[in-house]
Amino acid sequence: MHLAALSPESKPLTLRLPLARRVLQGLTRHLAGLALCGWASGAALAAPPLLLPAELSALLKDPARAEQLRIVDIRDPKSYAAQHLPEAQNAPYAQWRGPSSNPGELPPLPKLTALVQLLGLSPQTHAVVVSSGADASDFGAAARVYWTLKVLGLKELSVLNGGVKAWSQAGLPLGTKGSTALPSDYAPTLDTSLIATREEVRAAIDSGKSRLVDARPADFFNGSTRHQAAAVPGTLKGAVNLTHDSWFVPGTATFVGTDKARQIAASLPAAPGSSAADTVSFCNTGHWAATNWFALSEVAGQKDVKLYAGSLVEWTRDAPLETLANVPGRLQQLAINARLWADRTFK
Repeated sequence: MHLAALSPESKPLTLRLPLARRVLQGLTRHLAGLALCGWASGAALAAPPLLLPAELSALLKDPARAEQLRIVDIRDPKSYAAQHLPEAQNAPYAQWRGPSSNPGELPPLPKLTALVQLLGLSPQTHAVVVSSGADASDFGAAARVYWTLKVLGLKELSVLNGGVKAWSQAGLPLGTKGSTALPSDYAPTLDTSLIATREEVRAAIDSGKSRLVDARPADFFNGSTRHQAAAVPGTLKGAVNLTHDSWFVPGTATFVGTDKARQIAASLPAAPGSSAADTVSFCNTGHWAATNWFALSEVAGQKDVKLYAGSLVEWTRDAPLETLANVPGRLQQLAINARLWADRTFK
């Protein structure tokens, strides 16, 4: 029997749905298909800030996605040569850092441009930063490189959660064959909205309207010790202490899930007169602070989070004492200096 002859009750359900609803359902299916195609082509959707080993493995097995992947292994060359992820390129962490006198300093733009071009990075690629995964401190290296790439205008970025250690523990393949990508001609410009300058830090201290977050362990924050290259112990005036290792599953180098990260972020007090997201993350050299920046900005989704790259090694060179807190007395500073000298000399 022809469908037109059927009673409304006996017609198939799809024919009895109102026309507008059927059109809406078709449009929804079409958009979902476009979204899947976007992931497959490496376009349209932003990359997640964290990838589990199984998730990265799946991307490598997808030809369309693998074509856009650039795995950046930031371990030292010896560790990379021993074994690394498939298709990984080596760009040791030191290449992304400043001089020994101020390791947190952002390298010159021409140097960074040459590095990202050599790695074949561009706005069309998806860069995955891979560190050793040894501990929570090691994650700071991956977070710092991620931040640097974002400062250079790249958006499709991820960190391998747990690094090479987690990849290996998942039973996924490691190799020794080196890999290179076709160089890109990407000419980056700095996204200064992610960078806290000395002038902005001073303004934040003077106004008290920005939240200053110290990522260092408590003994640094309390002034019981200092970095070898810092002039004096202590922290920035008005800062709160949120140690960089607060974001990891206890006893591991695995970053916590999004819900837990948002819970930790929400526990931070806001500075008087500021929004909860008006934040400057700092530490000694912008390493541990990169983890806090990554957690607050990329995982918890807070807005207007900046990293003070030079951090306290830079700040304490000529900072007025009124901009610092928890600075110990002269005798205690002499004792700290003696201990640091012994560490340099005998260790």
